[in-house]
Amino acid sequence: MPPTGTYRVQVRPEFPLKTTAELADYLADLGVSHLYTAPLLTATPGSEHGYDVVDHSQVNPALGGAEGLRELSAALTNAGLGLVVDIVPNHAGVAVPSANPTWWDVLRRGRESEFADFYDIDWSRGRLLIPTLADSPEALDDLRVEDGELRYFDKRFPIADGTGEGTPREVHDRQHYELVNWTRGDSELNYRRFFAIVDLAGLRVEDPKVFDATHAEILRWVNEGLVQGIRIDHPDGLRDPGAYFERLHRAAPDTWLVVEKILEPGEEMPDWPVAGTTGYDALAEVGGVFVDTGTEAFFDTLQHHLTGGDTSWQDLVHQTKLHAATTLLAAELARMSRLAPEIEAAPRALAELAACFPVYRSYLPFGSRHLARARAEAGRRRPPLIPVLDQLTARLRNPDDELAARFQQFTGAVMAKGVEDTAFYRWTRFTARNEVGNDPADFGVATDAFHDANDERRRRWPDAMTTLSTHDTKRSEDVRARLAVLSEVPGDWTEVARRWVRTAPLSDPALAHLVWQAAVGAWPISRERLQAYALKAAKEAANVTSWTKPDEQFETALRAMVDRIYDDPALTSEVSGFAASITPPGWSNSLGQKLVQLTMPGVPDVYQGTELWDFSLVDPDNRRPVDFAARRELLARIDDGWVPPVDETGAAKLLVTSRALRLRRQRPELFGGYRPVFGEGRCGDHVLAFDRGGAVTIATRLPVGLSRHGGWGDTSVSLDGHSWTEVFTNTSYGGNRLPVAEILRTYPVALLVKEK
Repeated sequence: MPPTGTYRVQVRPEFPLKTTAELADYLADLGVSHLYTAPLLTATPGSEHGYDVVDHSQVNPALGGAEGLRELSAALTNAGLGLVVDIVPNHAGVAVPSANPTWWDVLRRGRESEFADFYDIDWSRGRLLIPTLADSPEALDDLRVEDGELRYFDKRFPIADGTGEGTPREVHDRQHYELVNWTRGDSELNYRRFFAIVDLAGLRVEDPKVFDATHAEILRWVNEGLVQGIRIDHPDGLRDPGAYFERLHRAAPDTWLVVEKILEPGEEMPDWPVAGTTGYDALAEVGGVFVDTGTEAFFDTLQHHLTGGDTSWQDLVHQTKLHAATTLLAAELARMSRLAPEIEAAPRALAELAACFPVYRSYLPFGSRHLARARAEAGRRRPPLIPVLDQLTARLRNPDDELAARFQQFTGAVMAKGVEDTAFYRWTRFTARNEVGNDPADFGVATDAFHDANDERRRRWPDAMTTLSTHDTKRSEDVRARLAVLSEVPGDWTEVARRWVRTAPLSDPALAHLVWQAAVGAWPISRERLQAYALKAAKEAANVTSWTKPDEQFETALRAMVDRIYDDPALTSEVSGFAASITPPGWSNSLGQKLVQLTMPGVPDVYQGTELWDFSLVDPDNRRPVDFAARRELLARIDDGWVPPVDETGAAKLLVTSRALRLRRQRPELFGGYRPVFGEGRCGDHVLAFDRGGAVTIATRLPVGLSRHGGWGDTSVSLDGHSWTEVFTNTSYGGNRLPVAEILRTYPVALLVKEK
């Protein structure tokens, strides 16, 4: 059986398996059916996330090892819970070669290593390039030979048998690898990476031997009953995701499989043997339906006023994707281009096709229409390339062509680096919609479209995961919910935003607009957190400063701008006052989207800590420690009969989360269908409601507009005449037409259950 609800925990050395096991009773009380953990295999020493696996044969000793996993499994079993684990098939960590035995052997023995085909290495280019040296012509002078190893400061590398005599540079020149300037990685690297991260080397899990070696331990957990579900990280990097899922499904046929597949709006997922995605599509739909779609023009005008530019989202994305393809991912582009040596313009044409590709990737033959769209758009933008584009697309639609296989892996990386990690930080008109899996050009989601999407999910992917926050989201669900209020007060936001950018000017006004939205969305936020976010955003946007080419003068000005928020009493008061004005309607949105996500079709996931208000920004801010003791105490008070108000404590969100999760776990038969329920009366448009087959969700949309109308008035919803119990207040209702003002007297949301 699939889970009825999961709870994601960022298991890490500071919060190991033993500590995680101590959450079992709390999570059972909260109402989930499964704990969902970050990766558990041995990762790079000091890793805070676990996605840089270095040893696939054991549970990470830094997390507690095999004994820690057994303790966790026992605690979960005793609490009646299952376990879902995150796995990383696409890449492995190589930042510390000595920690990764397979990579170490490849470095030591080269093509003769039994692991030479373990990694996606282009051996035709000669020695394996390792970008690690300082940006200096004399960097190799700092090499030394110690204890039978070649060393560069604190980095250690193996020495091939019989090659250790002579000077350190002579020894280096005899190795199967070449240490090069760290800046050469993007353009000259000869191993596939995870995106542009040189410390994460691509694995060839399409090879059955590699699959077996990297999955044996995970499948042992499944076979021994320790694990009931698997989340697959970044499948788009794999050579053939469909074949991979088939192999994994055969190896673990009774396991709930969800994949981190990011679907663009309207995109369909192939019919793979998995339960569905990890829920970014649901996140975009839920967040969008709480946005006032009628105010988009206000934000267009404000963005134009602030930046003076008219670049469309589509043109910006093309620009940032083309830049990613030709710079950050130049090594991968060059490797593809060498597969078409007869076409001189292949690099330009392949980069253009990738920049125009409308989704992350295709899965040939599935998705070939996306290539056709990319070809048409590329031809429109670069008419002189049309003959070359036609030559290449003839090959790129052939799933048996090596060029086509690598192009599919390439486009996903181009999309991720160009859009998620760059364009999202440049296009800042309304950042509530700048989220993974969403197109920020889609300002909001109409209720009819939301219901259609839910009905489609129920029919096609009823056991897919749904989510609102993850470790990869750009801002937490509660920040987005508060920012959605801006769509209801566009005039007020325009006034303060224009004044603030004059009060604390920055040479990059789009970035300034991003920071101001982050400030009010997460307020009260510490100076240190906002400074860290602003600097990361600036480097990701890479308009003025970047990770590889920092501009100290600009970064100093950026820090001064953020400091002004805290050091100028008048400005501090104004920011605080504005944030306070949008906080109560933000709470309403938060409760609404939480209840909707927990009860809509799919398996709801709760990211750690988000059962209370959580105003986190992008990683690493969203990995901060969670106060579970406070959550236990509040849940106990609620269970003792306390009816929490909607206030700063966030206890109302804990009430909504726990009651919805418990109902899904205890009475799954109430959640098999899907029927939209529409509000009737003057404020009917402010009702978002649906019947899952005996459980009816009612949420408030656009609370500011509702208050302007004076409240619900005569608004009602029509049900089927049965008696109903409202879960959060334990109030009974009967009749065909139920007044919304009565149902939502205590909270802006309600969950009605048909009485037996």
